[in-house]
Amino acid sequence: MKNTRAILAAAFTVALGTAHPIAAQAAQSWPNQPIRLIVPYPPGGSVDSLARILAPTLGKKLGQTIVVENKAGASGTIGVDATVRATPDGSTFGFGVPGAISGLPHVMKVPYDVSKIQYVSLVARIPMVFVVNPALPDTTLPAFVDAAKQHPGKYNYGSAGNVTTPHLGVELLKQQTGIDIAHIPYKGAAPAVTALLSNEVQLFLGDASAVLGFIKAGKLRALAVGSAERFEGLPDIPTTKELGFPGVQVESNYGVIAPTGTPPDIVNKMASAIAESLADPELHRKMIDQGAVPAATTPDEYRSLMEAESKKWGDVIRRGKLGLQ
Repeated sequence: MKNTRAILAAAFTVALGTAHPIAAQAAQSWPNQPIRLIVPYPPGGSVDSLARILAPTLGKKLGQTIVVENKAGASGTIGVDATVRATPDGSTFGFGVPGAISGLPHVMKVPYDVSKIQYVSLVARIPMVFVVNPALPDTTLPAFVDAAKQHPGKYNYGSAGNVTTPHLGVELLKQQTGIDIAHIPYKGAAPAVTALLSNEVQLFLGDASAVLGFIKAGKLRALAVGSAERFEGLPDIPTTKELGFPGVQVESNYGVIAPTGTPPDIVNKMASAIAESLADPELHRKMIDQGAVPAATTPDEYRSLMEAESKKWGDVIRRGKLGLQ
């Protein structure tokens, strides 16, 4: 029996080496070179900041320098594609972003096979916050919904673009409550927030990282947090569930993905290093200040989460007959 197992193990090793010779060799000594972490958005945004907060601590855990590289464009799909297609030797990882994984594939042909994305670990859940201009009389989400029902078509809501999480999240609220408010897409969260500040739109659903500073400065009023639990950075703001909208849960889930074919040993080592990094109290504080909730998972848990998110938003897109135009 022992000989049979040894023969099978040797055969598996040979087969693995034949299929992925570079990857199989790299797994034995990984990490032995600087690691590239691709961010599929421009420098300065919330995802870029999250990656740059994580990189130093993660690099120390791995004993290697982690270099953040921005590959922006096409709503995150260019950076995700660059990650998926990179050599699977452990020298390249990337940030998985929800729009490019769970939203856009339902309305356009993306250059990668979503089912073949190699998930490593979730890094953070970023709560989405429903915010309004303080000049609006509505101080709670139920009050806003009631006002919108009484005045169909009166209110507008802004988003970071068609089929982005801010768009889909408010669409989910519309489908759950039956309110009639018009969508105005902008080219990113920043111009959408600017429009809200000037009362060009009356509602915005944004990452906590994008609106936290405005809320604390009194320039925007938070009505509700879309996560399952209250956000540590806004402890006094109730969740949508608490306010009677249990079906309206919206978060942005960001994690680390790897090129297709990356050896399991490398994937698991990276996942463990991410979990150890996120347990660091200083990193935890920095992420909360950034508007993010640290959250490590196994590769399988991360995959299951994103598959569930894809199904959820795919249903919203089909019900709302949403598209890029």
